[in-house]
Amino acid sequence: MKTNLPFKIAPESICILRLSALGDVCNMVPIVRTLRKHWPRTRVTWVIGRVEHQLVGDIKGIEFIEYDKKSGLGGIVKLRKKMVGRRFSVLLQMQSALRASLISLAIPAQIRLGFHPRMAKDFQWLFTHATTKALRHPHVIDGYFAFLEAIGLDQRELVWDIPIPEDARTHVDRRLGGMKRDYLVVSPCASIRFRNWRNWPVRKYAQIIDYAFHRYGLQTILTGGSTEEEIEIGRRIRHHSTHSPVNLIGQTSIKQLLALIERSVAVISPDSGPIHLANAQGVPPIGFYVAGNPLRGGPYLFQKWVVNAYPEAVLKTFGKSVDEIRWGKRVRDPEAIEFVTVAAVKEKIDAVIAEGNIIK
Repeated sequence: MKTNLPFKIAPESICILRLSALGDVCNMVPIVRTLRKHWPRTRVTWVIGRVEHQLVGDIKGIEFIEYDKKSGLGGIVKLRKKMVGRRFSVLLQMQSALRASLISLAIPAQIRLGFHPRMAKDFQWLFTHATTKALRHPHVIDGYFAFLEAIGLDQRELVWDIPIPEDARTHVDRRLGGMKRDYLVVSPCASIRFRNWRNWPVRKYAQIIDYAFHRYGLQTILTGGSTEEEIEIGRRIRHHSTHSPVNLIGQTSIKQLLALIERSVAVISPDSGPIHLANAQGVPPIGFYVAGNPLRGGPYLFQKWVVNAYPEAVLKTFGKSVDEIRWGKRVRDPEAIEFVTVAAVKEKIDAVIAEGNIIK
């Protein structure tokens, strides 16, 4: 099929398919901001997961279509019904998992654009008419912008400006009882996935919480989801901390979490969604990177704040340097998180404070 890319003029309509996860969806925001600013007459539709929609669904100028990722074949049928009578100028298949490719078949489009085969997986190129150009060692966000370059839009707007409702800020004020901005947000748990060991030991979190309080007078707020595992980890962190943190695990919505991060000095977390929310808010994200390379999936604007133990983990697991392995290769070792030391995290906190990220 002749793709006629890049477009010589802005297309009439674009559909984006990116369902999850929270961090990846957060990283998508500069893409839609760029589209809205430079192609304001192009209608943009985003097919997105339900949870992720809670984060970005109030961005103006974008039509959002929620998709239930647990709905199976029924969800695809339902999406196809929603698409009756539509035909997009181009579909940007910005999620290359097989499930997403199957879902894409329910979206009518003149052109289907996917990742370059070097960057794709699950044979995504079998479901597309065209692909982005190959990039050498790209960050995830660079891979997203490659879609815009492929359709003829070369500008970049590294702007997030994710809306925060005033009731979310009010909720945070009420829960914190008037606490000032002098607090850390600690989100101790990464999402639960198969052979995905990213969570730091409870006792080490407790040491960091006590250090922040005794050295700088910083309170700590614990955040996270409502699973039994996360709630138990929060309980254990408080038990081992001399200065007990405020425990809001399982007690905040996504927008409330964003409001909480907005006022914080820094966010401490393994490689997970809150690190990217902090990046979006301009808050120092002290992320722990062991399983994945932060140069590929870390906070785009604030790489200097991450604790990067990925090179050590790669050497231990594969006996090679980062340059000798495939870009994006993950470390699947339950002991690798031990390469993130308490001393390294303390150094990052010291650096954050030294740059004036605290209000007295």
